[in-house]
Amino acid sequence: MKPFTRRSTYLVALALLALAFVALVAISTVALRGARIDLTDKQLYTLSEGTRNILGKIEEPITLKLYYSEHATRDLQQFRVFATRVRELLEEIAARSRGKVVLEVIDPEPFSEAEDQAAAYGLQGVPLGASGDKLYFGLVGTNSTDGETTMPFIQPDKESFLEYDVAKLISTLSVDTKPVVALISGLPTGPSMDPSGRQNPGWVVDRQISELFELRRMQGAPTAIADDVDLLMVVHPRQLPEDTLYAIDQFVMRGGRLLAFVDPDSEADQSGVDPLDPLSLQVPRSSDLPELFKAWGIDYDPTRLVLDEVHALQVQPDPNGPPVRHLAVLGLGKTALNQEDVVSAELENLNFSSAGSLKLADASSLVMEALAQSSGASGTASVQRVREATADPDQLREGFQPGGQPLVLAARFSGPLTSAFPGRSGEGHIAQAQQPVNLIVVADTDVLTDRLWVQAREFMGEPVYNPFASNGDFVYNAVDNLVGNSDLIAVRTRAAASRPFERVTALRRGAEERYRAKEQELQRQLDTLEQELTRLQQPGPEGQAQALSPQQQAEILRFQDEKLRMRKELREVQHRLNADIEALGSRLKLINILGMPALLVLLALFVAWRRWSRRRAAEA
Repeated sequence: MKPFTRRSTYLVALALLALAFVALVAISTVALRGARIDLTDKQLYTLSEGTRNILGKIEEPITLKLYYSEHATRDLQQFRVFATRVRELLEEIAARSRGKVVLEVIDPEPFSEAEDQAAAYGLQGVPLGASGDKLYFGLVGTNSTDGETTMPFIQPDKESFLEYDVAKLISTLSVDTKPVVALISGLPTGPSMDPSGRQNPGWVVDRQISELFELRRMQGAPTAIADDVDLLMVVHPRQLPEDTLYAIDQFVMRGGRLLAFVDPDSEADQSGVDPLDPLSLQVPRSSDLPELFKAWGIDYDPTRLVLDEVHALQVQPDPNGPPVRHLAVLGLGKTALNQEDVVSAELENLNFSSAGSLKLADASSLVMEALAQSSGASGTASVQRVREATADPDQLREGFQPGGQPLVLAARFSGPLTSAFPGRSGEGHIAQAQQPVNLIVVADTDVLTDRLWVQAREFMGEPVYNPFASNGDFVYNAVDNLVGNSDLIAVRTRAAASRPFERVTALRRGAEERYRAKEQELQRQLDTLEQELTRLQQPGPEGQAQALSPQQQAEILRFQDEKLRMRKELREVQHRLNADIEALGSRLKLINILGMPALLVLLALFVAWRRWSRRRAAEA
């Protein structure tokens, strides 16, 4: 038998390596199915702990149907990239659900049964140009008990809240009953009868909450809050008895959510006001939860109002006079609203009137996250001073000194908490919160009133709402967020996957700072030169060309040469604006083209050197 040669040994080794590679791939395909490693900077493909907890608690199977017009977006590359990220997130959710969530991706082609299904679910089809194609990109969730929830259109500009919206959809399908919202209110927010005997449907905010949740109105001063209440909403609490405050405290201690609206001067509170008695206008209209706030470490002064020079809105106290800006009536835009919290993000504007401010006491165990805040050009004034300026708001400007720091008008408070009633005891008393609490406090009750955000009317017997501010969305978002379980509240805001070229932006900004002044100076000189040329070449009185002296001709030639030189220099300056960016691009191309091959070559040389060194050491 012919012995193996060295060449035969190498061939056999290569064959065995090939077989081992194929076997390893086959084994890993089965053993590592579902395994993922997220190497992105902001963990874009890693689900939040809250989402994973929600998936772990699913008992009945849930089907997610993603209707995506694949063919219609063939020319919309940027949207296709976004659609891929959405699909990957949904696939990750399905993979982590242990089979409880099934994902179906459906392309609703024109005139197909799938398109009819998408329309029947209420998904929005966006027309694309003159072709008549419609873009569908919506999500439908269904469970085994005919429960159904939809996202009519997944918008790219709300990508940061995509995981929260999907987790909320799944969480909604996991329960069969409406969440319970209990309301303790010192204001007439709900339906009532007016003095003429007509039915008053109540504030729009109240109507929307009652349509979407089970709204349980608590009359008088309740001394207990039922265990099935998901959220306690307290509006304008005025001098609540201690037993009611204790009931609120214990509700929070056992894990209940609290949404409180307090106010230094609630204009909606007309109790005790007599239009014929001017002195009745001086009746206090403030509200507070003093014992609770003090014990919890929430600083709130019911005697001071926020004035803001930047966000002041115009009012017209005199119907016959011009409108004036009122420092205590504020309109906050996006820059004043927290864009990282689902409650306040994506809102266009919030209107407040005679609002107070909130702070966190030094000894508080809570963490405060501002949802809405004033500008730095703001300060506070006494309630009495603001009331005295009702007829002439310009009086508030006299002696007004901004503090230089924004003031918080609405905030979320979270963290561990101790009962505000340590002296109480007995069966069922909870001295320490059973889990980190989650509260939202708004230092204004007028934010709820229709006059600050919506025009409500009836059309053919149906209510029609025409909002001009986002107050209603703000309140609904707060209620919707707080009634969710703690896992849903904990779902983080997902960072947008699109990442700007920060280095390129910085280079462009630096280049513009270096060269823009030179460019503007050259442009001014060029404009002056062209004016001189125009003056020298002007026609005579009758429109005929003027005879130019040799000196003038030489001057024109010199100006023209100077003009060409300036234009060339201006082009060079404009070219240098992008020189650094082009240099960076060239370096990146060099690294991509040569860097990795060079690294592999160096690695191969290093391995060869190590083997050669070991062989020499063995021979020695």
